[in-house]
Amino acid sequence: MTINPDISDYLVEKKTFPNKAVLNKEGATTNRIYVILEGKAKIKKRGSKGLITIDSLSEGDFIGEMGLLKQGEQSQVVSTVADGPVSVGLLDTDRLVSEWNAQPEKLKKLISNLMLKLDNMINKAVINVEMSK
Repeated sequence: MTINPDISDYLVEKKTFPNKAVLNKEGATTNRIYVILEGKAKIKKRGSKGLITIDSLSEGDFIGEMGLLKQGEQSQVVSTVADGPVSVGLLDTDRLVSEWNAQPEKLKKLISNLMLKLDNMINKAVINVEMSK
């Protein structure tokens, strides 16, 4: 895969995970942000009846960015599981946080609110899926 030049500047490490490996776990606290370089992953959310797949990710998609964008809340809101072997690039979180903190407060608040709305929509989608089973 050809990495977007804007993103390649932020890569600090490359990792490969086997099929079904958990790249991040819902509820875990982390400051790691990955970009998928090769392969696919599934986004899963815990519901009352177990894990529900709510989306699929592929090359170029990010994992773990919501914690940064929600202004310091770094608890993972979903789990990400490898769907076959997957190669990811670990992004320079310190640099991203520094650049994020340099943004105007109004912009950060707007984006943080959008992330909270997305989190709420994910939770509602899980409830709707469970009710339809």
